Amino acid sequence: MDYLQIKRAASLSGEIKISGAKNASLPLIAMTILANNSVTINNLPHVADINTLLKLLSNLGAECSSSWSDKENITTIDTSDLKETKATYDIVRTMRASILVLGPILARFGHCEVSLPGGCAIGQRPVDLHLKALEQMGAVINIEAGYIHATAPDGLKGCEIIFDKITVTGTANIVMAAALADGVTTITNAAREPEVVQLCEILNANGVKIEGIATAVLTIHGTAGKLLNIDPFSVIPDRIEAGTYLCAAAITRSELTLKDVNPKHLGSVISKLQEMGSKFTITDDSITIHPSEVIKPVKIVTQEYPAFPTDMQAQFLALATQADGTSIIEERLFENRFMHVSELQRMGANITLNGNVATVNGRSKLSGTDVMATDLRASSALVLAGLVADGITDVHRIYHLDRGYDSLEKKLQNVGADITRLKEGSA
Repeated sequence: MDYLQIKRAASLSGEIKISGAKNASLPLIAMTILANNSVTINNLPHVADINTLLKLLSNLGAECSSSWSDKENITTIDTSDLKETKATYDIVRTMRASILVLGPILARFGHCEVSLPGGCAIGQRPVDLHLKALEQMGAVINIEAGYIHATAPDGLKGCEIIFDKITVTGTANIVMAAALADGVTTITNAAREPEVVQLCEILNANGVKIEGIATAVLTIHGTAGKLLNIDPFSVIPDRIEAGTYLCAAAITRSELTLKDVNPKHLGSVISKLQEMGSKFTITDDSITIHPSEVIKPVKIVTQEYPAFPTDMQAQFLALATQADGTSIIEERLFENRFMHVSELQRMGANITLNGNVATVNGRSKLSGTDVMATDLRASSALVLAGLVADGITDVHRIYHLDRGYDSLEKKLQNVGADITRLKEGSA
């Protein structure tokens, strides 16, 4: 098992190329189940979650091939001969997003078995909203021995669906199911995240008429079972990866330029960094963050897009430990997403938790020590803290980090960070 060893960075400088978005890639990979042709995807990130989902599709009978290089990442997926409809526990347990195959498999074959998912332990993320919506579309669903057994005896039918709460994976799953359904499906209270928007845009460009893209009400005109011919496409840049590196620059009071990024997807993150004193130079596909002499405290409430993303909460909490004053961070989406707090406290951070609200009293003098990653974004928060901590910080259990960050330590090394990947027991 690997771990990261980090020593305090005087400052960072240079450019970082942003990879494709993991959270966009996963539904787009699942979407290929709806295709009758070989689909070419460019700019998939080289991370563990992508490899897991590609392995799942291969187990279902798809042919998947990838070419990874510094210049381009190209993956080809051919599901035309897909016959297996059971997504087994040994794959699904490692990644919650595996549930994304439920909608497209059921829509295409009229039956499927999908293991209940696993993933980061950041709180309850039930799939009941997915299942309720599929039942409204005509599916018969039973849960037996840890598996979702779904059938659509008469095929999926378009209908009106109102989500009780906004769900990103739920919206993506039902959009894909509705793509091959018979009739028109309307989803109210749909997620508006850029990752959902790209899924809708690609389906809309390849034979599935979708109205209301990027709004809370989506109308999907199903093809009544006709499979799609999907043209090659590129995955959008990863806004969470970009936000993490912006926080790395802010916490080290450095100037960094991010390339191949979409600034429009980072509005709330950039706004909060500006509140904390950072200044920016922004073009259509690049962001340069300029160092601030003083890091100001901030108040943050995590909410659905376009508000502040829960996936950036941990990184900003680490940044807030270096602010001159008291920051308040409220987590409204996941009830168990402050597990990184205890590890930051071990490094010397002055943080008080009261339910879903963290009070961060800065500026804390952090000291390097052994810390343990508890989930994907918590991992990056500990890395950020290690960049400004005295001494050596060893971040363990970084398999969480590898699920969602493409070559993080190499990208940080290239801009001056003293960070090394080591094997447990090697030091």
